[in-house]
Amino acid sequence: MSTDAEILFEVQHGLGLITLNRPKALNALTLDMIREMERVLPAWEADAGIKAVVVRGAGGRAFCAGGDVAGLYREQRDDPGGTLRRDFFREEYIINRRIYRFRKPWISLLDGIDMGGGVGLSVHGSHSVATEKFLFAMPETAIGLFPDVGGGYFLCRLRGALGAFLALTGHRLKAADALWAGIVQAHVPSERLGDLVAAMGDADLSGEGARRKVDAVIASFATDAGAATLPAISEEIDRCFSAATLQEIVTKLRARNTDWANKQLDVLAKMSPTAMKVTLEQLRRCANRSFEDTMTIEYRMSQACMRPGHDFYEGVRAVLIDKDQKPQWNPPTVEGVTAQMVEAHFEPVANDLVFE
Repeated sequence: MSTDAEILFEVQHGLGLITLNRPKALNALTLDMIREMERVLPAWEADAGIKAVVVRGAGGRAFCAGGDVAGLYREQRDDPGGTLRRDFFREEYIINRRIYRFRKPWISLLDGIDMGGGVGLSVHGSHSVATEKFLFAMPETAIGLFPDVGGGYFLCRLRGALGAFLALTGHRLKAADALWAGIVQAHVPSERLGDLVAAMGDADLSGEGARRKVDAVIASFATDAGAATLPAISEEIDRCFSAATLQEIVTKLRARNTDWANKQLDVLAKMSPTAMKVTLEQLRRCANRSFEDTMTIEYRMSQACMRPGHDFYEGVRAVLIDKDQKPQWNPPTVEGVTAQMVEAHFEPVANDLVFE
């Protein structure tokens, strides 16, 4: 494959190497990239000569900054009858499920930004390795969306109310905090990633203990990521973000009246009220569901967000297209978002994504 391709595949020393190759776009995920993965991964999973898959991003700035949501915006504007908004989410979620169920070690090397759709490529695999450049977030509520790509599955399984906090605020984590949260498994300096890949290529990863063997290889390169900041605020997060409704969360933050609480209120005030209420309902419904059930729910949600007039388009316009950072949400307040508006995001769709 040409090195100009958006995604590169190669096999070296028994490792299937995937390189996300859109460095100028921070390796944002396109439908073509998703389709290439779906073309290659089933064969790699079945190939006895491939012992593990390693995924990385080109350019040194990002693993993957998310899905190409600007493309979804442009389709709605220029081709309202197009199928990208249907196909992108459906096929992306199929890849997320493939990674979650992949029978071989799946190792993501997170050397930079890992957000949104990039998290869907990393967090569901067996191993995620963060460098000193790592930066995690699920910032979807800022563009009128929700934390998808299996966010409903992994966020609500984090300790305490951390998942709700990350989902609503888009709070960013560096390596130490992601390690504390369990979102990544190890910190390895960026300059050692090449050596780590070489060591995995040299290692015997055969047999049922392959993942434990990968653990051992990674551990031999792991270094201290420094002190985490989350432990100091975890009690506050749990106290405020464990509330059942968005209005209660806001009330609890106002009652605290601390610098931290007031900062969270300022953050929430900028997010789509609809997206935040839908996100809380997503986490509630997915808390005890299987991964597959979660992806079905999220696909229905995604298609609701693709309907004309949804906050998603205004969010993308304000943040990524015009970049005025002044979205005009509709409704503009939390109180204006009705239960019926929220429920409409969870209704079955004609082409439901249902896994066997």
